[in-house]
Amino acid sequence: MARIVLDALRHAYGPAPASDGDWALKRLDLEWEDGGAYALLGPSGCGKTTLLSIISGLLRPTEGRVLFDGEDVTALPPDRRHIAQVFQFPVVYDTMTVYDNLAFPLRNRGVAEPEVDARVREIAGMIDLTHMLGRRAAGLTADGKQKISLGRGLVRSDVNAIMFDEPLTVIDPHLKWQLRSKLKELHQRVRTTMIYVTHDQTEALTFADKVVVMNQGEVVQIGTPVELFERPQHTFVGHFIGSPGMNVLPCEIAGGKAVVAGTPVADCPPAAATGSGRLEVGVRPEFVRFAPEGGGEGLPARVVKVSDAGRFSIVEAQAQGHRVKLLVPEGVAIPGESALLRFDPDRTAVYRDGWIVN
Repeated sequence: MARIVLDALRHAYGPAPASDGDWALKRLDLEWEDGGAYALLGPSGCGKTTLLSIISGLLRPTEGRVLFDGEDVTALPPDRRHIAQVFQFPVVYDTMTVYDNLAFPLRNRGVAEPEVDARVREIAGMIDLTHMLGRRAAGLTADGKQKISLGRGLVRSDVNAIMFDEPLTVIDPHLKWQLRSKLKELHQRVRTTMIYVTHDQTEALTFADKVVVMNQGEVVQIGTPVELFERPQHTFVGHFIGSPGMNVLPCEIAGGKAVVAGTPVADCPPAAATGSGRLEVGVRPEFVRFAPEGGGEGLPARVVKVSDAGRFSIVEAQAQGHRVKLLVPEGVAIPGESALLRFDPDRTAVYRDGWIVN
């Protein structure tokens, strides 16, 4: 296992990058603690797989260093970094049995057969493959093959980190939850450093202790699932995390308040009143509610759509030309076409040019 540090890292695929847009990865300074569970989360093309390839040694960065436990491994090939990688599509040896697939990394390193057998059976028990050890891998389903890929990473005792590059993409939806739960359980048992790449927020938030949210080649926030949900540092994080995502509305500052379409919606930090740039307020649908009938104060809105989601309804309203979504618990009355919206002031933040104003 290893503590992984990325020091002043940047990468460009083209020669002589001149502008900010030439960099596939903009400057990164990241640190992952030994034994942690991390996720790289972001849309396709944001740089997640590029970053994973740099950590594993499949790609050398244009600038910066990669350190494992303080040792500079930037120039080392993958086999000398002791990295295990689980790819999007399961990589198994179809002609071998499940047992031989799991044993292969150990035999390839000259490990004594009694130790191989003990280790294979221990890992097979962890990932529920004991009853399949004698079967050929060719006959397994995609989730069974992906378990073998995972097991080959766990079977070695010299692994510094296990990398997962969207490992559940080809898995049937009803099996994803089971594998995700198993992966979380395994991490808690073996405490190997794990880095999980995905564009699926559910996978990232249920697996990782900390999530690195990326967009357009840069890290926009690192935090626990609770921090990302309750205090997005960038409007992109607010949009990307949560379903529905955060409401973002243009605002002005007047009298120490954030004002949307002439209606004060929340107090604003003193820093919001100074400087230039585009100002917006962000509030999650969970923290927007209808003012009670005759309540008097609130952002005037018109209800345009109601979607039943079981325990709550997703309500879409138009407020002075801006779309606002809110979650209404089951049993709470939804007003007719005309309504007033109130934002929870403690859960409403002001953003300048996309970044939160603290």
